[in-house]
Amino acid sequence: MALQNNHELKAMQNSALASKEGIGIARSYLLPKVTFEERYLRTVNPGYAFMTKLDQQRIEQQDFNPSTLNHPDPIDNFQTSVAIEQPIFTRKGIIGLQMSKGESLAKQEELLRKQEDVVYQVVQAAVAMQTAKSIFGATEKAVAEAKEHLRIAEIRYGKGLGQYADTLRAATSLSEAEQRRVSAEKNVRMVKRRLGLLMGTEDSMDLNDAIPELPLLDLAAYAKAAETRRDVKSWELHSDNAKKNIKLAEAGYFPYVGVGGAYQLNDPNRPLGSEGSNWQVTAFLRWDLFDGTKREYERAQAKHKAGEAQEQLSSLKKAISYKIYEAFLSVDEARTNVELSHKALQSAEEGKRLVRVRYENGLYPLVDLLSAQVSLEQARANLTAKEGEYRMAVAKLSYESGVIMKDLNIEQ
Repeated sequence: MALQNNHELKAMQNSALASKEGIGIARSYLLPKVTFEERYLRTVNPGYAFMTKLDQQRIEQQDFNPSTLNHPDPIDNFQTSVAIEQPIFTRKGIIGLQMSKGESLAKQEELLRKQEDVVYQVVQAAVAMQTAKSIFGATEKAVAEAKEHLRIAEIRYGKGLGQYADTLRAATSLSEAEQRRVSAEKNVRMVKRRLGLLMGTEDSMDLNDAIPELPLLDLAAYAKAAETRRDVKSWELHSDNAKKNIKLAEAGYFPYVGVGGAYQLNDPNRPLGSEGSNWQVTAFLRWDLFDGTKREYERAQAKHKAGEAQEQLSSLKKAISYKIYEAFLSVDEARTNVELSHKALQSAEEGKRLVRVRYENGLYPLVDLLSAQVSLEQARANLTAKEGEYRMAVAKLSYESGVIMKDLNIEQ
């Protein structure tokens, strides 16, 4: 759903499509240009007047009279022309087309990486929801246990075996447990809304399915997979384009060669009239011999830009290697913490059970039971958090190596 409806992803899709249209724009510089023009002229300029009548094919003997040539009457002309120009050789156009194709491919790779990013965000939200629900379940259990403690304290006080202060402490503990439950419920609702935001809606989204377990490989496999990560491919294409930009700057030293032609109608009375007609065919070579050293500076600038792109690519690869190493260590750390949290929870449950038995037998004060209860709740919350951290560490390792969609069996 997120891959279809996420707004950030849709924006990136439009960006990729816009870049693809750039190929057509670049190709257009290699295709013929056809123009149509309708022009109106009224003049008493001697040269224009004579040439206009000549274009209209209305020259007569009296038009050569010196007085007429020097002081012509006003003349009107509607000129209709269709012209075509076709490049034969334009090195800038050829290199520009290659660069636009490379830019489009780079945008496609960025789009695929954005898809992986959205998938990773969904996994984060899903794990956060599972964790929030588990914590909410633990707070509900804590409320039930606090109610039981209050019930026992009231019974002992009623039988003269306990103090009234114990019932007050138990009631306070119940109130605190209920406050924690309210906060946990709010967190569940917020995570649902966050998941809905990723899906491109303002509604809350629930998650009932279990989160799939991602496979865990060795460090070398993740490092190898990262070599073909989508953003790495994108930067490789950007770096290649930066090198082509040097050639683009050097293309200014080459001439521009083309052919063209035009067909023209001229009429003194109406647009699109055809009193006189003519045509012409041209071939031309345009060569900028000196442009104020602009090309030299553009070439030097392009070289620096290519160096910048190469350094950024090298930096990205090394940063990815570091992040994968960090994520791999985090997985190992999180797995160990989960095991330790399980042991801590078992100890807290057994400790709480023993304290409760002794409290019911009048051997321990209520404060010890409440303290044991707090330790148990902390152990439960800590285990839930550590389990969520482990899932997130595996997901991050999969994301950083660029295989998260493959691990989730999602086609790009």
